[in-house]
Amino acid sequence: MNWMDAVEKLKIKIFADGADKKGMLEMYRKPFIKGFTTNPTLMRKADIRDYKAFAMDIIGEIPDRPISFEVFSDDFGEMEKQAVEISSWGKNVNVKIPITNTKKEPSYDLIRRLIKAGVKLNITAMMTLEQVKETANAVKGGPTCFISVFAGRIADTGRDPVPLMAKAVELLRTAPNAELLWASPRELLNIFQADAIGCQIITVTNDVLKKLELVEKDLDEFSLDTVKMFYNDAKASGFLI
Repeated sequence: MNWMDAVEKLKIKIFADGADKKGMLEMYRKPFIKGFTTNPTLMRKADIRDYKAFAMDIIGEIPDRPISFEVFSDDFGEMEKQAVEISSWGKNVNVKIPITNTKKEPSYDLIRRLIKAGVKLNITAMMTLEQVKETANAVKGGPTCFISVFAGRIADTGRDPVPLMAKAVELLRTAPNAELLWASPRELLNIFQADAIGCQIITVTNDVLKKLELVEKDLDEFSLDTVKMFYNDAKASGFLI
């Protein structure tokens, strides 16, 4: 089995995570990339200065797959205005709403209002099952939305995110319009872990996605490639003892 065969067998949808136009369009050309996510941190890293101009440009280039753009206010009233505006930019747009503001005030009431207004959401930065449960209650009966749990950041704390994500899958059965999104994966293995527990979406940065060609690679061959890399780098450095 080659790597493409392995990827095609996955049930999970792979979204590309980034804000670099060239990288996004590179991933758009790959049929196994089913959507895109961005955030203000990625936009800053890509030196985006005009938020709306960038978003409209990308939507024009990628009109037929979901793309998530995030609000950037800390005030719920202003968040609501931004969400309605961002939602109007394209039928394929999901608006990212953080699970709390910076004062740790939960966003559930705002989520309910936006869901009632028909805004497609991506509720982001979640890390606890309580947040998943409350969000599921807030989005029931609304349009399709994404519930983004930052499994990678959970793993950064020394906790295994797989059991928590598996429980999140079960919690979201009460809200069939909501899809669980495994956010911030740290390695390619996370795609297969997320698929195994029934997670619907995983969003992956380009640097991790480029490792897909390693899937099912022969380990003896991979070992030899590694030895050759060390040898060639040592030779190129001109090391002497």
